[in-house]
Amino acid sequence: MAENISTASSQIADVQSSADTRQIAINKVGIKDIRHPVRIKDRSEGEQHTIANFNMYVDLPHNFKGTHMSRFVEILNSHDYEITVESFKDMLTEMAERLEAESGHIEMNFPFFINKTAPISKVQSLLDYDVTLIGEIHSGKPEIDIKVVVPVTSLCPCSKKISERGAHNQRSHVTIQARTAGFIWIEEIIEIVEQEASCELFGLLKRPDEKHVTERAYDNPKFVEDMVRDVAVRMNNETRISAYVVESENFESIHNHSAYALIERDKLKDPVS
Repeated sequence: MAENISTASSQIADVQSSADTRQIAINKVGIKDIRHPVRIKDRSEGEQHTIANFNMYVDLPHNFKGTHMSRFVEILNSHDYEITVESFKDMLTEMAERLEAESGHIEMNFPFFINKTAPISKVQSLLDYDVTLIGEIHSGKPEIDIKVVVPVTSLCPCSKKISERGAHNQRSHVTIQARTAGFIWIEEIIEIVEQEASCELFGLLKRPDEKHVTERAYDNPKFVEDMVRDVAVRMNNETRISAYVVESENFESIHNHSAYALIERDKLKDPVS
């Protein structure tokens, strides 16, 4: 039976591998928005189960008609659900080798949950964060970035200074995309942002907690510029981070627009602090 299947397969035309005469290479070709269960390393629990959304691409030389789309899914299924930064790097290398590509790109986006403790009541609740692993490989050399979107509170220093009662505040999204030079927990990146914000967020707060976080934000006002600069200082001092982009978007409560700031640095190209 196996011999018959092998014989039948050898007689089926491989259209993707046929020649193309248009002389136009393709930068990225592959599969997009495929969901797959994964296990992610968790500092407190060891690991957590979640669902990730994958985009997987390779380049295609001008002389090939198409790529073998089924191989992307085969690679994804061969990793038995457990994905770490290291196994993600291995998957990137395997993809380039199996599809005979000079370059490849994988994005893996997933919700990451942290069990947070309220500051006064100590009640616990889960808060979710948007995390993406981004992999690029060129000529056999893989590079991995971790991207985390951290929701926080920001309170306006100007509003506090000029107002007799209160100050306007808003929820902000601080996004860090970091290239690592050593192992770092996702939770550590999140903590850096939360510690530099006017105040961190919680899934559940009792009244004493609400009083605490309101006063914490009031005592710690931050412009969007302050937010990215303070996080950048922490990134500069973190030896396990070799390059980063930090963005902050404040969803203004007194305007119909957002305030935005970005800092980007590659420590290897710009070693001066």
